Amino acid sequence: MSARQFKGRVVVKGSATAEALVSKGGFNTLASYQHSLMFGDKEGKCSDQNNSDLYKKPMAGKALCMPQTIGSTTGGLVLYCASAMSRQPAMLLFSKEIDSLAAAGAVLAAVWTDKPMPTVDMLGDDFLSYVQTGDRISLAEDGTVTVER
Repeated sequence: MSARQFKGRVVVKGSATAEALVSKGGFNTLASYQHSLMFGDKEGKCSDQNNSDLYKKPMAGKALCMPQTIGSTTGGLVLYCASAMSRQPAMLLFSKEIDSLAAAGAVLAAVWTDKPMPTVDMLGDDFLSYVQTGDRISLAEDGTVTVER
């Protein structure tokens, strides 16, 4: 088993370990969670048919790895609602700088629910090139991400 570490900026503090789920393209928060939040899919399967990396894959409890979020201005509220409904990823890991909407959703989940999503951004393009769906991810409170194969 090999491991590699990356260091990012902590947006929402926390530690977690989970299986990686990787989107190489932008993550459309509303399109990805719409079906799960409206129709009760507790696994949080991605409903964004335009994201071939994630479509129909369960997101709940995963280390969601992505460059950035895209799409609707409701993105922050969608992340908060996913957390409030226990359908949230175990952590959010961004290769680029987080946008204000995704940051707001992660912060609201940490403040208003007992199910926070530790969030780290600015992990770098090398992180997103390296990590693969199925890898084991461990996140430390200081923003260190360990990827194990």
